[in-house]
Amino acid sequence: MTYFIDLRADSNGGNPVASVEDIVIRTDSQPNPNPAMTMDAALAAAAYGKDVLLGVHGFNVSRADGISSLGHWWEWLEIGPNGLFIGVLWPGDSRWIPFIDYPIEGNEAVASGRLLAQYLGTELTAVNSVSFVSHSLGARVVLEAVRNLSPSFNVRTVTMMAGAIDDDCLNNEYHDAAVRIGKVSVLASRCDEVLKLAFPAGNVAAGIVTRGEPYWRGALGRYGPNPPNQPGGLSPSPILPDSWNFGHHSYINCSGSPGSPNESGRFSPLPLVVPSTEIPPPVQNANIPNWQQAWSAGFASTRFT
Repeated sequence: MTYFIDLRADSNGGNPVASVEDIVIRTDSQPNPNPAMTMDAALAAAAYGKDVLLGVHGFNVSRADGISSLGHWWEWLEIGPNGLFIGVLWPGDSRWIPFIDYPIEGNEAVASGRLLAQYLGTELTAVNSVSFVSHSLGARVVLEAVRNLSPSFNVRTVTMMAGAIDDDCLNNEYHDAAVRIGKVSVLASRCDEVLKLAFPAGNVAAGIVTRGEPYWRGALGRYGPNPPNQPGGLSPSPILPDSWNFGHHSYINCSGSPGSPNESGRFSPLPLVVPSTEIPPPVQNANIPNWQQAWSAGFASTRFT
């Protein structure tokens, strides 16, 4: 059974809930608990003394899609007997035109991150440690949560995949959060067409045109950290090889059957230094369903342990 901390006021679109008291805990087997608030004690008991890994989905994802994707993806994780995975649902749905909506949805991500920090500080204070893994704009939710967490929390790791956030965020906007984290890891791909289009569109909307301009912003999930040597806890973060063809939805969005979790052993961890953009994918037969999603879970597992 997978628990989900639901920060959403509505199943599609909308805003975060008004207060931490309105947060609903769901599970994949009980997505609509009745009464809704009875699951808080069950989650607190399940998380007691655990090393908790919170998975945060990205932009333009409904409640049902978030439960489905995260509920499939976590099956490939290997986080040890003391690890507990918890999904986080937040209202990152596009309200208007998706690419132009990115800058606006950042406000929802900030509000969601603050709510998540409040909930953890109220209900899950007895955990051994917290770690986070995020996709897309979920990176902002995570960093905002870390920024607002009580100093009593041991924030072990943060892994950001296809981060839809500025590539210098760890050194500038969220430097205060980054220095709290024991280990930071980033997965980025130049094959990410969503970030290729979305960030320039957002830059144009803000009056920013080219990289030569002083306020140009690149996406963390396309270019990697900029500069590459920040902060102190940042693990080496190579760009994924083009031959692996990792697009924006290659990380946690599972299509069709998620396959067997036992196949996760086929997906070897990423080398700390990728020697060439032409090296073959970790799986010779790239037609295995969802091999990229399973590989990203394997990567997140190595960063968690």
